[in-house]
Amino acid sequence: MHLSYPSRHRRNRYRPPLAVLAATALAAVALTACSDGDGPERSVDAFLTGWRSGDLQAVGFVDPAGAKVPAADVSREIKELSGELAATPPALTRQGDAKITADLATAVVKVEWTLPGQTRWAYERQVRLSRGGDDEWRVIWEPQLVQEQLSRGDRLGLRRDAGPRAAVLDGAGQPIVAPRPVVRVGLQPSEVTDVAGLSRKLDAAFRAIRPAITPPVDLSGLPKRLADADPGAFVEVVTLREEAYRQIRSRVYDLPGTKFRKDKIDLAPTREFARAVLGSVDPAQADDLAKHPDRYAAGDLVGHGGLQGRYDERLRGAPGLTVITERPGPDGTLVPTGTEVFRREPQPGQPLKTTLDVATQNAADAALHAEKRRAALVAVRISDGAVLAAANGPGAAGENLAFTAQVPPGSTFKMVSALGLLDRGAVTPDATVACPKTFTVDGRPFKNSDNFELGSVPFRTDFAKSCNTAFTALAPKLGPDGLAVAGRSLGLEGQWDLGLDAFTGKVSANGGATEQAAAAIGQGTTVVSPLAMASATAAVARGRFEQPKLVLDPAPAKPAEPGPELKPESVESVRTMMREVVTAGSGSALKDVPGAPVHGKTGTAEYDNNPAHTHAWFVGWQGDVAFAVFVEQGGASTATAVPIAERFLRALPR
Repeated sequence: MHLSYPSRHRRNRYRPPLAVLAATALAAVALTACSDGDGPERSVDAFLTGWRSGDLQAVGFVDPAGAKVPAADVSREIKELSGELAATPPALTRQGDAKITADLATAVVKVEWTLPGQTRWAYERQVRLSRGGDDEWRVIWEPQLVQEQLSRGDRLGLRRDAGPRAAVLDGAGQPIVAPRPVVRVGLQPSEVTDVAGLSRKLDAAFRAIRPAITPPVDLSGLPKRLADADPGAFVEVVTLREEAYRQIRSRVYDLPGTKFRKDKIDLAPTREFARAVLGSVDPAQADDLAKHPDRYAAGDLVGHGGLQGRYDERLRGAPGLTVITERPGPDGTLVPTGTEVFRREPQPGQPLKTTLDVATQNAADAALHAEKRRAALVAVRISDGAVLAAANGPGAAGENLAFTAQVPPGSTFKMVSALGLLDRGAVTPDATVACPKTFTVDGRPFKNSDNFELGSVPFRTDFAKSCNTAFTALAPKLGPDGLAVAGRSLGLEGQWDLGLDAFTGKVSANGGATEQAAAAIGQGTTVVSPLAMASATAAVARGRFEQPKLVLDPAPAKPAEPGPELKPESVESVRTMMREVVTAGSGSALKDVPGAPVHGKTGTAEYDNNPAHTHAWFVGWQGDVAFAVFVEQGGASTATAVPIAERFLRALPR
């Protein structure tokens, strides 16, 4: 159906009777035009296509007074009005056919903007059209076509409001990161008389803080910062935890120009507290903005590393988003008009529930405090597999060595070898097994630490004293894969899902005689992580493997199934021998630790072809807490790993 009107510019118009005119006018009010090539729909569709493309040359425009408007001017004005949204034009859809009244038509269009974060902002606008003397429909251009509250000169702007970041919770359901007192150390430029001298004194004071600030406070740009600042400004140098500030207060408080402001910011209980596991929350970095331009904006707080990085989207929630109108001020800078045309409220993040125990983690961090080499300590609750602590050192180390290290376990693996031998009936705790100074396999000599020898002694003594030669002699009785089978029964090499990446170990199997001998004492191709060894130790104490737990909510999707019950006779014998390590063997430094009996196994692991290059280990348990201590290049375990274990156990709450 097509309704045709004669041009109003023709001199000799047909004039129908008044009755016909009246009937025609009434019908036109309610008439919806059919969509053919001559109707206003063609102009509306061309306008919508040109709005998105930026090319409106196929469309005719007039202003509300009927004056022609160049298409290029409309394109420019649409871009200006769109403001911050101009780079992502909206989806535009005509809603049905136009309504025509005489030489005017109205069409409804749906405008759908996709805002950052895939936020959808949709509304409807009316496009008015006027038919000219040439029967062509022209769009009546006005800024309100873009959005009803816009006027000429306005711009659409975006304002983001970050949602409240949720907390990482400990095993008791309390926030690990909470508001804690800090002191902001700053300088007032007008009162600084000797910048170089002041910098030296501040640097010396900051370096005296223990535990050490890593990386050290950089004061190299301080002279320029002071020179560029207003004389009365507060130029912040560093923000210190209150306890760190108290250490140096007497050294810095009276220095000329120093100023101090107390504040509270969200922090973990200590600077070292499970740092590598928790990760950090920092202002968005250039890499964040480049990788996720729709997710982050400058000034956003972003989780990096550890749980904060892995669960950043959950913890950060969704930012609030407001579309406002702005207008250029006298200096050309856009100034908000106070009008909001769309608002999405910020959504708070969801908390992350973990198994970490504050007291146990503090004890683990304190135990590593004095160690200058890279080290890790993992503690697991035996009764349910909960990871109570994961400490990495020295200082606030960023690498989660506790979970991801891939290093030989050394003699701590005799716990696994002994279980395999006992399961196979190859030996009993009281069977006599010789411990010579050296034992040779296919031409390769194996020896004991410091070349000791025990002679012919019970196997339990070989275990307690950590005799390498006894275990290398017994290695063939494990068969080609016996060690791997025993390791897997303790959860090693498993597919774990605990909320963070973790290396579960790789146990030697099907090697030659020399490899089997080396693997029996935790060398060869066997590699583990401290978490893997803490979990294996917990399995021995518990009587079966249960995957360690770290994140409880959201629960990991695919945790490993619990292992079968270990052979009671075998595992009880291993427990007895691990107790003897402490009462009469290489871990005797722990026999007077207060509390429940301590069980354990020392370990010194060669990591290259130089026997003098060794890592130090100790694994064990007391009460319901199993743990593993690892010191990279730590030398003898009795000199490094065992003292760390002792400090840890003595610091645990009783």
